[in-house]
Amino acid sequence: MNQVFFDNTVLAWLTAFGIALGVALALYVLKRVAVHHLSALAGRTETKLDDIAVEALDGTRVLVIVIMGLFVGSKFLALPPAVQLFATRAAIVAGLIQAALWGNRALRAWLNDYYQNRAGDPARATSAAAVGFIARTVLWTVLLLMVLDNLGVNITTLVASLGIGGIAVALAVQNILGDLFASLSIVLDKPFVIGDFIIVDKYLGTVEYVGLKTTRLRSLGGEQLVFSNADLLKSRLQNMTRMSRRRIAFTVAVAYDTPTDKLRRIPPLLTEIVTAQESVTFERAHFSGMAAPALNFDVVYWVETADYVRYMDIQQEIWLQLMDRFAELGVEFAFPTQRLHVQDMRVGDVRVGDGRVGDTPSAPPALPPAPAAS
Repeated sequence: MNQVFFDNTVLAWLTAFGIALGVALALYVLKRVAVHHLSALAGRTETKLDDIAVEALDGTRVLVIVIMGLFVGSKFLALPPAVQLFATRAAIVAGLIQAALWGNRALRAWLNDYYQNRAGDPARATSAAAVGFIARTVLWTVLLLMVLDNLGVNITTLVASLGIGGIAVALAVQNILGDLFASLSIVLDKPFVIGDFIIVDKYLGTVEYVGLKTTRLRSLGGEQLVFSNADLLKSRLQNMTRMSRRRIAFTVAVAYDTPTDKLRRIPPLLTEIVTAQESVTFERAHFSGMAAPALNFDVVYWVETADYVRYMDIQQEIWLQLMDRFAELGVEFAFPTQRLHVQDMRVGDVRVGDGRVGDTPSAPPALPPAPAAS
């Protein structure tokens, strides 16, 4: 036991190996116990975070555990500085790789869950795959830089070169990157999803596809509308699918010669007709003013559904009942007509209207024909 090998006695070597074995076994048992208890806890909860944590922790490599045990055991030996430095760097590199493996498994578990919950949405799955690719690239790039720095490599120049190269690439493909990040914004913020009916400026249609660069809509006319993701997020967008109720405002125009007593009966009549409809919440009906061709009554009500066909059925029934009730009441709808009134007026010694110039009678001037009703 007192014999010396590489500056350490046999007893010291056995003690170091025993400590390394004990530490490795302890870490392995700790991993198994932690995975078992976390799995039991994850089965009782609805959140997916604990499931992802279990998946990541279960990815702990035995080789990393062994390396950590050997590193701890090496501390009980008298080793040359170079060997001690190598053991320290090996342990750090193993720890960094294990951390990267945890992150990679957690990311993969999240993506798998994301795919399963959106099996019928391939566009969102594609965008999620892009997010996973970018996250993995960043993860392993950071790991590589940390490993090189731990091994004594000067990474300052490398990082500066990567920064300059990244700026050059970003400037060259800024439009593509803009659409890519806009796609990620659509995936994460969810202003719309596939199947939603949206209005973008003067264009409207149903969302069919959300890709990395473009979003495609199927218009009411049947053609496909293609928008770049960046331009789409800059536009004013209306999501009609998320409408819970529809506000309707319309105007009823009646003729100017309608008596006042009949005008007073029109708002209660409108209220009665609207409130008699199903799935409708009446708001108001008022005589709103006198326009050039007619007397206007404004009506406002809510349809308690976003179904456009249901709204059109209700509005149709309102108009038909209104026509019947106005016929019974003797009220006429206003037509877009125009009347010309000629007034007797004097211009100097000429009196327009009776055909006299001074005291000398003359034939009346010819008047232009009245314009036809339009």
